[in-house]
Amino acid sequence: MSEFPHGVHGWPPTRAARWAAFRESPFLPATVLVLIVAAVAGLFAGSYTYAMANPTPHSIPTAAVGAWDQGQGRRFLAGMEKMLATSLKLHPYDSYGAAREAMDDQRVFAVVDVPSAGNALTLDVSSASGASVAQVLAETAVHVGKATGVRVTVRDVKPLQRGDPRGLAIFYISIAAVIIGFVGAIQLNVHAGALNPPERIAFILAYALLGGFAIAAVVDWLLGALKLPFLESWSILALTMFVSGTVFTMFNTLCGRWAMLPTWGLMVVLGNPSSGGAVSWPLLPSPLGAIGRWLPPGASVNAQHNAVYFAGHQHAFPFLVLAGWAVLSCTVFYVWRHRHPGGRPAPSRAAP
Repeated sequence: MSEFPHGVHGWPPTRAARWAAFRESPFLPATVLVLIVAAVAGLFAGSYTYAMANPTPHSIPTAAVGAWDQGQGRRFLAGMEKMLATSLKLHPYDSYGAAREAMDDQRVFAVVDVPSAGNALTLDVSSASGASVAQVLAETAVHVGKATGVRVTVRDVKPLQRGDPRGLAIFYISIAAVIIGFVGAIQLNVHAGALNPPERIAFILAYALLGGFAIAAVVDWLLGALKLPFLESWSILALTMFVSGTVFTMFNTLCGRWAMLPTWGLMVVLGNPSSGGAVSWPLLPSPLGAIGRWLPPGASVNAQHNAVYFAGHQHAFPFLVLAGWAVLSCTVFYVWRHRHPGGRPAPSRAAP
């Protein structure tokens, strides 16, 4: 009879052995994934709620024309700041035309025109510059006018298109370009993993061009929700999809199978709420309003917004941001391409 009734292999495994077996099993990455998904779900909900649930003005750039620093103008502006619980960042202009030019350039969100005589003034807002800001200013101005005894005329001098009364269509098409952009790169990994780096970049560009065209065509031609400057909007959407795809490819090079985490965090959890598409930048929490302009979703919304509503006043900055991310991600991918989980070996040359 053996000295060990169950044999050497009959002893219960040690804690170290159990951990080693668990680490080699599929249960460890599955458990990690469960925890990550739960954390990301909370971050996702928290980021959108933090940015959008209770938008509050922080500092609203406002053009001031006429006798804004005297009598009724001073009372009205002080009442606005008190009721809004924020400061109107005033920019005085010598003429109404110069103030409107500043609004079209989106340096200001409103124009206060105060005549030197009488007891009335005009507040011009621009829903196209930010529907949420325009609504807050218009509603507050009516209450302040009654409280201060000033007759206030509110005009929306740059209204939204009829098919987009809430000003969200640009936000939606930008989200589509962002998400489909990196989902396309994920699918290239799964179904075309043997693509070499130049081929992979070329196919990301191909689906970005076709996808951008499809988004613009559906929103404009099929649904009629937005009248787009088609070529410009198409190019912005295509560039957005390309950047999103190459950003995932960059993170896939750096992080391997966990690349979805930094991509989702950068582009969706942080990028979309701070883009200014659903809630204008002056109403976002200050850190988001500052960061959003430098991220691809914010740059895309900004460029598209200017293209649709401010023809002739397009800015170079959002295109430079998108181009910068494209160059950065493609460079990282190409320099460290040996780390990317894909590609195929170069064909060996036959000996002479």
